[in-house]
Amino acid sequence: MERENSSGFEELIVWQEARKFRQTIDLLVKSFPTDERYRLADQLIRASRSICANRAEGYGRYHF
Repeated sequence: MERENSSGFEELIVWQEARKFRQTIDLLVKSFPTDERYRLADQLIRASRSICANRAEGYGRYHF
């Protein structure tokens, strides 16, 4: 069986857009007041990072 030529999940447009979104969220969070930095900011950062991670995990699940 012949193997497909694929270079990885980094080539996925959805992963690239999710990465840009994550960078935008990181910049936005820096402008938050200090008291929100550990509540809302932490949750936003974790959620934005999980988008990229979930796309990469899903890609790896169906590509060997």
